[in-house]
Amino acid sequence: MTTAKLFLHGVPDSPLIWGPLLAALDLGDTPVAVPALPGFTGPLPAGFPATKEAYADWAVGQSEVLFAKHGPIDIVGHDWGALIAQRVAMLRPDLIRSWAISNAVIEPDYRGHRLARIWNTPILGELFMALSKPAKLAKGLAAAGMPADIAQEEAAQWANKDKRRAILKLYRSAKGLSFAHDWALDIAKLPAKGALIWGEGDPYVDLSVAQRYAANTGTPLTVIEKAGHWAIAERPEVVAAALNAHWNAA
Repeated sequence: MTTAKLFLHGVPDSPLIWGPLLAALDLGDTPVAVPALPGFTGPLPAGFPATKEAYADWAVGQSEVLFAKHGPIDIVGHDWGALIAQRVAMLRPDLIRSWAISNAVIEPDYRGHRLARIWNTPILGELFMALSKPAKLAKGLAAAGMPADIAQEEAAQWANKDKRRAILKLYRSAKGLSFAHDWALDIAKLPAKGALIWGEGDPYVDLSVAQRYAANTGTPLTVIEKAGHWAIAERPEVVAAALNAHWNAA
């Protein structure tokens, strides 16, 4: 039976970011779910707190639906989706056949990037969100490596105020991006079949973070050369090859 796949995007993205990789993977009849994080492509659901725990619980629910129909799944995450994917695998290893993450990882010594610190700061984060415009965001995303056409589409969603609110709540629930006091304590609970796939030129989460995690845990690390934070969209064929090798490994 073909293993179902769950792809979780990050910040400030949407499921659009997976388009190039899904095309390269050509998964055919494989059951695939590519949901939007609540609040990222539409209004925040009533009562949804947009904390890291809430997003993890939501992703567990997404995994449970796939598991009920198809058995243990392959979960794949990028950026915040990577952190959430790892958390799902920690909380519910019974649902997971394998996990693979790109350009973010629950690593106890990592303390976040500049934007994470801004978003974590009351008033400053709100000012950033109020002053940020889609055109400037698109330019910044493209400069950081996101394909320009996807950057334009992703930036257009910035008009969604709930998305900006959700991002602030999410980062503040993680104290910027610090997991040493909670999620990182459960790294040993992760299923053994995991993989890191990393764009070597990531300006937000340096390659050294992935190398340190790989050295400490024994998790295989594939470095994607000539790519940055959005390696999944910058060099999708190379990432697809790494994922297929991971999925097909004994």
